[in-house]
Amino acid sequence: MLSTSTEKITGRSLIDPALFDRMTTRIASEEEMDLALAARIVDQALAFLGACAVNPGAGLAPSSLVDIGWHTFILHTTEYAEFCHSVSGQFLHHVPTGGPDESTKGIGIAATVAVIEASGYAVDSELWSMSADCSEGSGGDGSDTSGSGNCAQCHRGCHSS
Repeated sequence: MLSTSTEKITGRSLIDPALFDRMTTRIASEEEMDLALAARIVDQALAFLGACAVNPGAGLAPSSLVDIGWHTFILHTTEYAEFCHSVSGQFLHHVPTGGPDESTKGIGIAATVAVIEASGYAVDSELWSMSADCSEGSGGDGSDTSGSGNCAQCHRGCHSS
């Protein structure tokens, strides 16, 4: 009989615990938040990057909170480059969106979360919806009623290459 595992991968399992702690501490300090929330942000940023690694060219885009974790990881350039090579075999570029070339726009948050889950990662749904920044199609409470799934896009305008 074939056994299948339903256990999801945590983002934090992708890096050394000491690096995870350094990034968590930095976020908690710079963003003036508690360590528990900062740890959740780092975990989800790593899960996001893990999904980017196995879905190249998908244009996955983080929520504004998860983006904080990605930006923090990029500041650790050596470790970030090593991580990218380890999980992807290539550098995972941070691509700004917007401007006149709309071809650089990433996919929506709902689609990104679906890809992360399909890639086997645990998703902390609250971090993907807490910072909703919806305009047209918003239900007023941050929910996306347009069906586009574009709520809570990265607050700095970015997606993976």
